[in-house]
Formats: sequence, structure tokens, C-alpha cells
Amino acid sequence: MSSPANYSTRIAEGTPFPLGATWNGNGVNFALFSAHATKVELCLFDETGQQEIERIELPEYTDEVWHVFVPNLKPGAVYGYRVHGPYEPEKGHRFNPNKLLLDPYAKAHIGELKWAPEIFGYTLGSEEGDLSFDERDSAPFVPKCKVVDAPFRGRTRSAIRCRGTARSSTKRMFAASRSVIRKCPRNCAAPSRGSDRKR
Repeated sequence: MSSPANYSTRIAEGTPFPLGATWNGNGVNFALFSAHATKVELCLFDETGQQEIERIELPEYTDEVWHVFVPNLKPGAVYGYRVHGPYEPEKGHRFNPNKLLLDPYAKAHIGELKWAPEIFGYTLGSEEGDLSFDERDSAPFVPKCKVVDAPFRGRTRSAIRCRGTARSSTKRMFAASRSVIRKCPRNCAAPSRGSDRKR
């Protein structure tokens, strides 16, 4: 990615699909699912992934998907997310924007995980245990995502071939199942419809 270009001043709403980072030749669409987040920030890094150069708040929320389109951003861009929301461990919510998150739909990554206390959402050694809240930045210690040159084009020939392959595999699976059922003793067969009725 080139030097800082103030992408946040030119963003558009983008689309909620496809999920992940999708380059279309004119820029990159980012879409991230989160049903309980209150704010999502896209963090752009230099090409090494060491320095954060810009932070963009995703402006749109459609069907529980946060999204934004960043014009002129190109393949090779390095990014991650900071997600805001409730920190209620007892309810299963551990949002912590101090921790940089990977895109679950990222097509490429850069860097490696470095084990350190900063990568945990709670403070190690705290009297509150894993109910505590850690405010240290995890970005220097975690991998980042990378945008790749693979624009979304809808269904492809390979997808059609895969669907056909899956269909033939399913047929073989059912054929094998029928063979096993034939060899199964009568007492392991499924009970008849009337067997569980009260007598």
C-alpha cells in the first residue's frame, strides 16, 4: 500500500455482501458481521503491518453487517478491526477495542502471533481474573489481514464444478449408508411409528 492518503475523507457506504475485504478494481469493500457491536473501526497499516496509518469508522450497518467502501485502496493493503461493544463476560460479551481483530473472511495474512500479556482481553494476574478489562494495545503482537487481487464475480465455473462434485459425493455417501443399513441387525433398526405409542 502506498503512503497515507486520507482514505477516510472519501469513503462510501459500500455493501454488506460479500463478507470480508473485496477489491473491485476501483477500491475495496469491507464487510464484517457482528450482531452486538456498537461501533467497528477499520485500521489500515503500512505494508509491514507494524505501524497503523489510518483508522476508519464503518458508517453503515445492514442486517447485522457493518460495511464501508474505500475508494482507491488497492490489493496489498494491510488491515485489522477494532470492535466496540459491551464488555459483559457473564453474558458472553467481551468486546474490547484495545485488541486488534483479524477479519474472519480475510483471504491473506501478514505477520505472526507473538505471545504476550497484551493480546488477552483481560489483565493477566488481576484479582478479577478473566472478568477484568485490559486496556493495552495488542496490535504490535498480532498478525494482520491483507487485501488480495481477487475481486468478487459471483458464481464461477469452479464453484459450479464444486457443486457438482459435492452432489456426486453425497450420492456415494447415501449409497454407502444404505449398504450399512442392510447389514444392520433388526434390533438396531429405527423403531416403527407405533412403537412409542402408549399401550
